[in-house]
Amino acid sequence: MKRISVLVAVLLIGLTAIPFSVWGQNQKASSRPEDKLGVVVIKPGMPIHIACWFVVTGGDASLGIDTKRGVEIAVEDKGKKLLGHPIKVSVQDCGCNAEGGQAAATKIASDPTVVAAIGSNCGSAARAGVPILWQAGIPTISPSNTLPSVTAPDRGPSYHGYLRTAHNDKLQGAVAAEFAIKELKVTRAATIHDGSPYAEQLQSVFAAQFKKLGGTITAQEAIAPTDTDMRPVLTKLATGKPEFIYLPIFIAAGGHVTRQSKEVAGLEKAILMGADGMFSPDFYKAAGETAVGIYHSSPDFSAFAGGYKDFVAKHQKKYGEKPLAPFHAHAYDAAMIVFFAIEKVAQKSPDGTLTIGRMALRDALLATKNYKGLTGSLTCDDYGDCADPKIGIYKTTAENVKKMVMPDKPIWKP
Repeated sequence: MKRISVLVAVLLIGLTAIPFSVWGQNQKASSRPEDKLGVVVIKPGMPIHIACWFVVTGGDASLGIDTKRGVEIAVEDKGKKLLGHPIKVSVQDCGCNAEGGQAAATKIASDPTVVAAIGSNCGSAARAGVPILWQAGIPTISPSNTLPSVTAPDRGPSYHGYLRTAHNDKLQGAVAAEFAIKELKVTRAATIHDGSPYAEQLQSVFAAQFKKLGGTITAQEAIAPTDTDMRPVLTKLATGKPEFIYLPIFIAAGGHVTRQSKEVAGLEKAILMGADGMFSPDFYKAAGETAVGIYHSSPDFSAFAGGYKDFVAKHQKKYGEKPLAPFHAHAYDAAMIVFFAIEKVAQKSPDGTLTIGRMALRDALLATKNYKGLTGSLTCDDYGDCADPKIGIYKTTAENVKKMVMPDKPIWKP
């Protein structure tokens, strides 16, 4: 009997011990936020990892270097820490094309430590990469991709993790058309795009608005980003006798078009206008003196918040030069919005461990309201457009080309 009693006692002790053990595990698990996309757990002392995907090599690298520097200054202004954890920024080269966007996003998505991403610079990279990131539960906010389709109401669930602080090209293309008609008084225009979603959609918006305002579109031609001989396309354009050519393309191709347009009969006096994709001193290197007199549509720096002057001073001190392209301030704002969203949703345990729900973070980003950034007061809509859009028109002078410095004050604004 004693032996049986001892066995019963052992069994009872074991049975009563099991529920307490399981209860303890469940309590520990339930202390973490539930999130249908999962959570990121950051142990004490480990960094909060933000991944950037920018174009940092090749002919369009100034666009990505410019935005990377905006993020770096934001990290410094945050004291390089967030919620007691160091901020880690990694950079993947997205190449400003679909292949680069896919490769960069795939590498970021394979790293479970990545909390959020900032990028891409270009629409073609975004269309390829955003679905890959969102499948991994990583939201991304772009400082410079202005492609209308990725924030359209019918964009599809693959893009529900995408936001941007840059303007939507539905605005930029319309402003360019208004300037051509109202200020330059031209009535005949042609467009050139490079087949990228960014350039194709931007010239399409321009053409639609130009015609709406009473103008005539004589041609809408395409080149390849890698083309160097633009004379066949330019010769074809010349047959329509355009007074104005809108070329919302990128730096390398833009340089070739600008140079060679002066050599084609019938286009010697045609007014050229680029967009923000080639608003960089590197364009002056590509086009040389033929860049004098060209117009650009780009963000209106003169309308930015007071803190923008301090940012430019920090940039000059840190990098020894002025910003290289238009979207450095948008990148700064994108980084800050990510930091504030993390602060809002992260749960911190007594030992300093952070737990961040992936869907909760996306929702917090979309919930951004009246954020006072460098580029204005930012409020995100349901589709990820967060910008306080301000577009200006700039004109390049001989002094700009000589000093390799972009104009910083628009000559016209809507």
